[in-house]
Amino acid sequence: MADIVLTTFNWVPAFPRGYVRDLRIRWALEEAELPYHVEGMAFTADSKEHLSHQPFGQVPWITDGDLSIFESGAILLHLGEKSETLMSQNPVGRSETIQWLIAGLNSMEMASVPWSLYKFADDETMSPGREHLERFLGSRLQHLEAVLAKRDWLAGRFSIADILMCDILRLIDRFDALDAHPACRNYVERSTARPAFAKAHQDQLAHFAKAD
Repeated sequence: MADIVLTTFNWVPAFPRGYVRDLRIRWALEEAELPYHVEGMAFTADSKEHLSHQPFGQVPWITDGDLSIFESGAILLHLGEKSETLMSQNPVGRSETIQWLIAGLNSMEMASVPWSLYKFADDETMSPGREHLERFLGSRLQHLEAVLAKRDWLAGRFSIADILMCDILRLIDRFDALDAHPACRNYVERSTARPAFAKAHQDQLAHFAKAD
């Protein structure tokens, strides 16, 4: 079996390290023990070659044989189809995994990303729009808290849905916004205690540090 090739930037500034989304893919590949290697590209690249793989000039993407796949959710689904470790192949388990993966992207990340932009900019100014974002994220966390208070993993057992959702919550927790949501915080701690996460996280940090 040929290695899957994961492409990410060869360097990023210090503040996003450990949170660049190639981490989600590294983590899944480590969990499934699928053979892969990582290739880097210039941080400012928007070449024709780059855009042919990722039309928004972002990372990551993977190549798997003749396939080139971008967007972390799509890549995780592809890997889930390759490995029972990442996604149950029975209809109920598969459906639950997919719905929670999409919920992470469509219900949680759409709230967390605009909120996090203020945090990264160290902007604490409260405008009506900012207050709306705070309430929006708080509502999403309240609903997720109720779910995670009753289960260890979103789809019955650990899956790609947990890789995605944990990574979203890690960013929120970075800014101490899980203080009022102990089930969410415990879920992050439980997920990041997995050896595959530890290796993926360490590997990403080492990858970017090589170019310093």
